[in-house]
Amino acid sequence: MDPLFSRLDLKTSCRALADLLMPRLCIVCGRPLNLREEHICLGCEMDFPYTRFWESTHNAMADEFNSRIAVPEGVRERYCYAAALFFYNSQSGYRNIARELKYNFRITQGKVFARRLGQVLAGAEHFADVDAVVPVPLHWTRRWKRGYNQAEIIAGEVAAALGAPLRTDILSKPRRRSSQVRSNAQARGANISGAFKANVPEGIRHILLVDDTFTTGSTLAACHAALRECVPGDVRISAATLAFVRNR
Repeated sequence: MDPLFSRLDLKTSCRALADLLMPRLCIVCGRPLNLREEHICLGCEMDFPYTRFWESTHNAMADEFNSRIAVPEGVRERYCYAAALFFYNSQSGYRNIARELKYNFRITQGKVFARRLGQVLAGAEHFADVDAVVPVPLHWTRRWKRGYNQAEIIAGEVAAALGAPLRTDILSKPRRRSSQVRSNAQARGANISGAFKANVPEGIRHILLVDDTFTTGSTLAACHAALRECVPGDVRISAATLAFVRNR
């Protein structure tokens, strides 16, 4: 027998045995996965709610992000591009993709979907000149408690797909704020205002902010404000997330 087929048979057999002992479940619907499925079942894959935001410079996420940013007096702000990989709402199982990465250490699984985000952004001309991919930072106490920053996990895959450097040294969060999970847009904005600090080296022309979820845009707007204090208006600041919450 061809050694390649032997290895494939062994791998398949081992996975089948592992699935009997501890079934792998679809991240979206919870159905047991078959041997050829990874992380998500075929049915949920076929219904995957892609936003297609990356196909247009003007879209619902970009318009909302631009409406929330505060432009300093005298600065002519360039339109901020923005895109998310998929939609979800509070009743959608697709919300588990971002939630499991954020709260349950599902890093390998999170990277799979982050890689998809990077691939679609890499195919969009308006993201082609990104020269710094910047994850939304966590306060050090929250990062220590969680063990990682989910935005940095996503940003690493996006940076690799775009061929741009991952820059974790540009934004920091020296002040911790309370959780925003149940906050409305106004409360989120007030809670996060002034939380971030930026230090942007010279020569950067297009910054891509990366986070896990776009809910109200307040966190990304606060990051934008910190960056804009350091860079002139001709430096473009864009945003990308795994998920975009609709019907909120």
